[in-house]
Amino acid sequence: MRKQVIGKVVSDKMKKTRVVVGERLVQHPKYKKYYKHRTKYYVHDEKEESKIGDTVLIEETRPLSKLKRWRLVKVVK
Repeated sequence: MRKQVIGKVVSDKMKKTRVVVGERLVQHPKYKKYYKHRTKYYVHDEKEESKIGDTVLIEETRPLSKLKRWRLVKVVK
């Protein structure tokens, strides 16, 4: 099964590509405090249906370019 991530679109300036930020809580190994870890994903959006601020579901896929390894599944909100 392929990995899926829910994130927020932070850039739509490229053609058919979106930059999505995924946040997850990570526990510090020594101090046991939880903190937010952000990861930027370059996502292929064939129909250009998402805009800045949208919450989207993305899925892992084969490499589509130098940075793109994810594709848009659906716009959640």
